[in-house]
Amino acid sequence: MPRPEPLGVWLYGRRIAQFTAPRPWIIQCAYTDEALETWPANIPLLSCSLPLMRKRQDASVFAAGLLPEGGHRLAVAGSMGVSVTDVRALLGRLGRDVAGAAVISAEAPAPRAGRFVPYTAEGLEAEVLALPDRPLAIYDDSELSIAGLQDKLLLVKLEDGLWARPVSGLPSTHILKIEDRRYPGLIEAEASCLRLARAVGLTTVDIVVETIANIPCLIVSRFDRRQEEDGSVSRIHQEDACQALARNPDADQGRGRYERAGGPRLVEIAGLLDRHSATPAADLDQLLSLTTFNATIGNADAHGRNVSLLHPAPGRITLAPVYDTVPTLLWQNLRAELAMTANGVSSLAAVKRDDLVAEAERWHHDRRRSERVSSDLAERLLAAAASEDLRKDVRDLVRARATRFLQGVALGGGSALA
Repeated sequence: MPRPEPLGVWLYGRRIAQFTAPRPWIIQCAYTDEALETWPANIPLLSCSLPLMRKRQDASVFAAGLLPEGGHRLAVAGSMGVSVTDVRALLGRLGRDVAGAAVISAEAPAPRAGRFVPYTAEGLEAEVLALPDRPLAIYDDSELSIAGLQDKLLLVKLEDGLWARPVSGLPSTHILKIEDRRYPGLIEAEASCLRLARAVGLTTVDIVVETIANIPCLIVSRFDRRQEEDGSVSRIHQEDACQALARNPDADQGRGRYERAGGPRLVEIAGLLDRHSATPAADLDQLLSLTTFNATIGNADAHGRNVSLLHPAPGRITLAPVYDTVPTLLWQNLRAELAMTANGVSSLAAVKRDDLVAEAERWHHDRRRSERVSSDLAERLLAAAASEDLRKDVRDLVRARATRFLQGVALGGGSALA
């Protein structure tokens, strides 16, 4: 059987690489002569795990990380009539609008007509209701993909504030997620945490909560998209920590995104920032602030797929804004163990400020600076919890945990949502 044709990889209009598939689930990356002649060797161009070099490299984890996960990938593959393990076929069909700035296609990604289809209110309701059976709301003319296990769809926000479906690889601008019926209140809780993150400078995303077809929905702007002055949308390159460190999140029955199953560790993310950030000390401050934030809001799900790196320029990275952040401690049947440990401590109840400061010392970050950064973040969270529009249970949890954090004692447990 002949091998499928290579897929080109374009970044900001340049064909920087090609993907070949010796097996449908194995993707190899070879950078183009143009990329090799344009930028210095060994910089993280497409991914920190795929430095710029002439040698062909295994890009299977990076490539698979651009696709839907779990049952969603199974449903999408079934609709296409291909195997769920056929990463090459899935990317060839869906790769024109993925996370980050890469455009993946067998053909040059020239503009196409009919770039979006506006939704009516009734049409968007029907789309939301159909998501469990048709993940990402993919049609024959859809060429898009996004990772994750939640039911979601990609949207384009129009000038009149209405929503549209992106067609033929048009960059989407927003992500809509629907509430998991097993965890009522989760959408409002996530929105509250994003408002807190925005108030303390950890995210830039816009947040809208709407009830569509009687289902609570969270709509957030994409941090890897930028609205230009002429109204067009441009892409910003990014990758998650699993991709950056070549850790397979599907390993160990889907637990490979967590540290205890071989997933990314904070010290490894810090190492990437230290090597490739233009301002490493500031980025390490931000990573410590992010770690403090997750511990204080009781988020045990900040795993390698929920921490990302932006590539603002070839060879440079910075920590991406906060996204997918939920106070899991408020649900008795959700995780209560940190996805990435702090100084070896994983318990959300047992972790304290000294653990986060000691963790930052493992990154070779100055101790006094770390104490100041983490305490400042906790103080700003206390102030934000008093002023932002939050669920009461989230507000109470954050106030209690931030206070204990500043006292230097263990942060304690949580209570289930009513």
